[in-house]
Amino acid sequence: MSKRPNIRSGVVSPPTSSIPEGGDRAASGDGGDQNHIRLGIAPLAANPSLRDLAYEAIKNAITGMDIYGSPEEFRLDERQLSQDLGVSRTPIREALTILEQEGFVRTVPRRGVFVVRLSKQQIIEMITVWAALESMAAYLAADRASSRELRMLRKLFEEFECAPDSEHMHEYSEANIKFHQMIIRLGDCQLLAEMSANLLIHVRAIRNVSLRQDNRAERSLTEHMQIIDALEARDGELAARLVRQHTLGLAAHVDKHGLFS
Repeated sequence: MSKRPNIRSGVVSPPTSSIPEGGDRAASGDGGDQNHIRLGIAPLAANPSLRDLAYEAIKNAITGMDIYGSPEEFRLDERQLSQDLGVSRTPIREALTILEQEGFVRTVPRRGVFVVRLSKQQIIEMITVWAALESMAAYLAADRASSRELRMLRKLFEEFECAPDSEHMHEYSEANIKFHQMIIRLGDCQLLAEMSANLLIHVRAIRNVSLRQDNRAERSLTEHMQIIDALEARDGELAARLVRQHTLGLAAHVDKHGLFS
């Protein structure tokens, strides 16, 4: 009769004999016919590694950049990043490798590491996907968001009773991004939030540029107020339609006014 397998941290260890790397089956100790799978995984670290901390710091910095506000490429300096973060270059390289896999940076042989800038067509497709995700979040938010949360959404624009002037465009741009982030969050759907997270870097950058073109800031403010009205009225269908139209309007704006290739 086999010994009862040990269970620790969700991983089933073998009763006695060793198991080949890559995973194998161990007999269940409950007397049933089912077998447990032992995965070939290592123990989790108790604390975040320097690589993880460097990854978060660099990703957050890239997300806050005005990527499309200038025609120049943004090259990252490994040595400077190491000095700024106070760590060796090894975790910096590891963090950049992850960011490259996620599409935030790209490595050019003999030139270095650059922040990724999408083509116009890629940006339009990305905004289209964002429109689908955010409109569903708005539909859910109309039912799930509390009255207090919706008041917070409206409060974002209290200081902008009319279209912001050039001196306050940065503040309005930040409020604009927070508005769209909050719509996603108020949908209270973790998968929606995860799917939209990596799109934010480019959506944010494009919105920053577009608000300064063709009086889009004025139209944006009006459309935001209409979306909030629909959410407060708990009209999910209307809120979803207004969000979708608003975001697809950004795609059309990029198609018409985008100066990047």
